[in-house]
Amino acid sequence: MDFPRITTPRLKKFPQSKTMFKLNQVPFFLILFFLLGHTSVSQNKTEVLAPEITFQEFLALVKQHHPIIKQANLKLSLAEAKLLKARGAFDPIIEADLSQKDFEGTNYYDKLSTAFKIPTWFGIELKGSFEENSGTYLNPENKVPIDGLYAAGVSLPLAKNLLTNDRMATLKMAKFFIKQSQAERIITINTILYEATKAYLDWFQAENEKEIYKNAIDNANERYNAIIKTIKLGQVAAIDSVEAKINLQSRKLAYEAAKLTLAKSKLYASNFIWIQDIPLELEANVVPVLPQFEEFYMDLPVVSLENIALDKHPKLVYYDYKIESMAVDVSLKKNNLLPTIDLAYNFITSGNNQFDAFNTQDYKAGLYFKLPLFLRKERGDLKISQAQLKDSQFERDNQEVMLKNKIEAVNYEIKSLSVQKEIIRNMVSNYSLLLKAEERIFFIGESSLFLINSREQKLIEGQLKEIELIVKELDALASRRNILATYN
Repeated sequence: MDFPRITTPRLKKFPQSKTMFKLNQVPFFLILFFLLGHTSVSQNKTEVLAPEITFQEFLALVKQHHPIIKQANLKLSLAEAKLLKARGAFDPIIEADLSQKDFEGTNYYDKLSTAFKIPTWFGIELKGSFEENSGTYLNPENKVPIDGLYAAGVSLPLAKNLLTNDRMATLKMAKFFIKQSQAERIITINTILYEATKAYLDWFQAENEKEIYKNAIDNANERYNAIIKTIKLGQVAAIDSVEAKINLQSRKLAYEAAKLTLAKSKLYASNFIWIQDIPLELEANVVPVLPQFEEFYMDLPVVSLENIALDKHPKLVYYDYKIESMAVDVSLKKNNLLPTIDLAYNFITSGNNQFDAFNTQDYKAGLYFKLPLFLRKERGDLKISQAQLKDSQFERDNQEVMLKNKIEAVNYEIKSLSVQKEIIRNMVSNYSLLLKAEERIFFIGESSLFLINSREQKLIEGQLKEIELIVKELDALASRRNILATYN
């Protein structure tokens, strides 16, 4: 399947390293320039125009279209539907039951029973009913006055289900589940945005590494051609061409490896780009841009534990509501240890105009009792719920400690990487000076091509390390945002 490709219509300059050295700015090296090829020019070539996608553009596409984020929103809708379902247990109920039997011209019975029930928050249920029955073979207990029989009463649990019951517990837990789903949604969105950020940074690093090796190939190729010319003129030994050729081959090998890494990182970054449920593929010429550090710092260069309300962290909020939900379940399981004692009492009257004159001697009442002798099932359910509640409490405490330690660790990492970045920048500058000096010495015949290549290799390694540390620092800042769940 060929995926559609994404490009950005705007053309901007692709950022080059600020540490590239400029030998052609030194008049003394004009002769050396023709001898070794335009080494410095190839490393400081005219900036190439290419379509680019900025970090904010990339992240905006992820936020708006990524299926995992849509799935997180769907889970919240599911929680709201469960809450609606739980509230349905308290809906008033209308019932009607009509049955008739006629056989060989005889009306055995006609029975009509209607009722209106109102469940309440506690186990009490209010009920009004009407019965109208007739027939030749009607059961005597079903006989009612000609105008029918009206009743109004209440069903009341005296032990089990009085203070808590299934419908109360289900509604409470559904409300907690809404809060859990909201917290879980924030966690899910932060996780996917952090993964997308890492993918973008890896792509940026791979793109810059490829450019560094490409410049190195240009330098090595120019140097090789210059050596071939000088060999023909008899000015240097032929063995120098082997040294130059090996260096060129080494640069090409590294460049191919960098292209492979870039292709993989770009494909991985493409996993996060969707438009209207269609996965998109980044075009080969699209390049990433170095994100601004301000996009990661969130107003404060370093976030300390004193400035954070961890009790409001989505992950801890999730566990808090989970614990409250489990506490409701434990309460329900304790309730199940009680015996079932249900009392029903209804006033009855033969006419709907006599409700204001109920006769307490006319009633319909009932009492139901049930108690398992050993309560093994109920006691087992209670122990399971209590163990699960304890487990969640331990997990919540563990998550809080982990969050504190992660914040401290990432703050230390950010400080360290910032220092390392400044050190490597100075090292790259010094590597550049050493290479210039080595080329001067080579020009006067006191050095060798091997030493020049070695100096240049150290410069390349320094440039690669600088890119790596920049990306690591940005990744650490992004990691802190993910830990604090502040992506939005």
